[in-house]
Amino acid sequence: MGKHGGPNVIVFPPVIVVATVALAFVLQWFMPLGLFARIDPTWRSIVGALALLVGVLPTITGAATLLRHGTNVLPSRPATTLITSGIYRWTRNPMYTGGAPLMIGIAVIFALDWLPLLMIPSWFTLHFGVVRLEEEYLERKFGDDYRRYRAQVPRYLGLARATYTQKLTFE
Repeated sequence: MGKHGGPNVIVFPPVIVVATVALAFVLQWFMPLGLFARIDPTWRSIVGALALLVGVLPTITGAATLLRHGTNVLPSRPATTLITSGIYRWTRNPMYTGGAPLMIGIAVIFALDWLPLLMIPSWFTLHFGVVRLEEEYLERKFGDDYRRYRAQVPRYLGLARATYTQKLTFE
């Protein structure tokens, strides 16, 4: 367990996104690839804004759902409740799932060709250094309830596999 009773993740998840975007800006400055820059800036802005919106919505909705149920949003803090309602009926990690379209939106708007490439190692860092550790923690903490939830709801994206999640709410 982490210092404050939560999962012992290797890094605070938003740091992964910020570091990835910052590195993309640096690489773009010193070694521009020029692919996104070929697209009309108006279209880049429109497409990028839509991608940003697609990324921000599950992130905010996931955080708001956790707060509404009185559990901690920060992964360094202990989970007080297993949330299986709202957006958590469709994905076990809405805040992390939103990170990919959010970064694509930033990449398109700012013509950061390096960002989609850097998202690959960032995803591995998030998956193995945060998500898997959080899942182990939740399984230890909530036992069979979490295992049943995990069996029914996809980790990132996909279709919910039954109406089980509607029955497993701890409100």
